[in-house]
Amino acid sequence: MALSARLVGAKATVYMPEGAALPKVEATRGYGAEVIFAGRTVDEALAAAREHAQQTGAVIIHPFDHPDVIARQGTIGLEILEQLPVTGTIVVPIGGGGLAAGLALAAKTLRPGVRIVGVQAERAAAYPASLAVGHPVMVEPLATMADGIAVGCPGGQPFELIHYLLDRVVTVSEDEISRALVLCLERAKQVVEPAGAVGVAALAAHPQAFEPPVVAVLSGGNIDPMLLARVLRHGLAAAGRYLALRVRLPDRPGAWLLADLAALRVNVLDIVHERFGSRLDADEVEVQLQLETRGPEHCKEALDALRRGDYGIILG
Repeated sequence: MALSARLVGAKATVYMPEGAALPKVEATRGYGAEVIFAGRTVDEALAAAREHAQQTGAVIIHPFDHPDVIARQGTIGLEILEQLPVTGTIVVPIGGGGLAAGLALAAKTLRPGVRIVGVQAERAAAYPASLAVGHPVMVEPLATMADGIAVGCPGGQPFELIHYLLDRVVTVSEDEISRALVLCLERAKQVVEPAGAVGVAALAAHPQAFEPPVVAVLSGGNIDPMLLARVLRHGLAAAGRYLALRVRLPDRPGAWLLADLAALRVNVLDIVHERFGSRLDADEVEVQLQLETRGPEHCKEALDALRRGDYGIILG
């Protein structure tokens, strides 16, 4: 939107929720738009934008509840079927619903038999409740890493299309989203924002539930590097490849903890010794460890071995 406004010589004011991804904010400003933060959710930012338009006479361009926006996003469905005509299922993220509605309308017009599955973050899933009653209903979105689709109420126009055209809407957990981000980076070499990776999360969590060939829409790459680091660590932990624990042992020379970890071929990412605290005896030390393993089986093997070594282990 900011780029389009600059190309036609118009002034753009873009409303975003507080905490919007820094790359998205900087890119928007870089195209010359003014960015205003309002509220914690997309719904609250939209309310502030409407108020601004009423006070100033500005034209409000809705991010998803507008026929032109829906139609333009439908071109993604056309591109998918042009490049892979035998597509069996298209998996698409859903926030307000503009992308899913446009994609489904275009794809099902060309190929009525193609299945369209929408995916929402389970912490911000307005569509399952709305579809159950047949009209948009408001839910209070909780904090989710998939902030790009954290919309509390479906758009009226997208809902009408999604209600009739989508085959299913499923939800994914925060753990599943973070694992999907790791998968996108490692296997596809793609940097994808959490909201854009929910389709991959659904595929990874339920690979047998989708009719092949399956296309997952990756709908954005606006992720802050610091958030990416945290999410990747969370994803590695969810995949059983990252382990944080505390080990309590006698505070004397000759402890074999690191030697035991080396023998288990566990990579020590970080280590902190704590010798003072009300929970420690005078002759005890607590060692806080962040470890990298090769996967769930290796993680379990390491924990079992440490427990057999009589280490007092506290996970987390």
